[in-house]
Amino acid sequence: MTEIKKRFHAIKDNIRLIEQESGRTPGSVTLLAVSKTWPAEKLRLVAEEGQQCFGENYLQEALEKMDALADLDLEWHFIGPIQSNKTRDIAARFDWAQSVDRLKIARRLNQQRPDSLPPLNVCIQVNIDEEDTKSGVTADKVLPLAEAISELDRLTLRGLMVIPARHSEELAQRDSFKRAQDLFNSLQQRFKGIDTLSMGMTGDLNAAIAEGSTMVRIGTALFGQRDTRQA
Repeated sequence: MTEIKKRFHAIKDNIRLIEQESGRTPGSVTLLAVSKTWPAEKLRLVAEEGQQCFGENYLQEALEKMDALADLDLEWHFIGPIQSNKTRDIAARFDWAQSVDRLKIARRLNQQRPDSLPPLNVCIQVNIDEEDTKSGVTADKVLPLAEAISELDRLTLRGLMVIPARHSEELAQRDSFKRAQDLFNSLQQRFKGIDTLSMGMTGDLNAAIAEGSTMVRIGTALFGQRDTRQA
């Protein structure tokens, strides 16, 4: 078994262990393999072990991988910033857009989603700690944006995507995740079909799952350290 396949199974086992320790239902947390900058051959190795969901940040790179892996039944999530000039390809080629943070972008995705495809699954990206360097709406803007998205017939609002501030102490990290979970619960009470709280990465996996994440985005722990010179 190759090293990447060993890492994949170790991560899956670790997620199941954290679920158990946190009192979560077994299998309630989905692994999203963050595959930006990694070649299609690496993704194929992980897909051979049963991984279906892949997250990409860079549009052109993702489209090339989709073509190279067209023989596989994969689910593609766009998780990078969405500019207006990207919406057509995202609407036509992806299954999910997790980083929606403006009504303008949601409307363009809706208009450009082909009728031959099911509605595009979307998450609202939330800047839960209101950091100047991060994209996403502030917590007070989530419900108005959700209301507007729910009226768009070619989109299906599924939940929230969160990238909190980094904290050295787990209690502080869990506070950010807890506020995201509260916001997610409010969304579930207002709208049907809200089932996805995408939060948690390699460095804060335990805290995210303990506070209710349903999808963790793992890149480095799975694929290894990126060569930033190539990226």
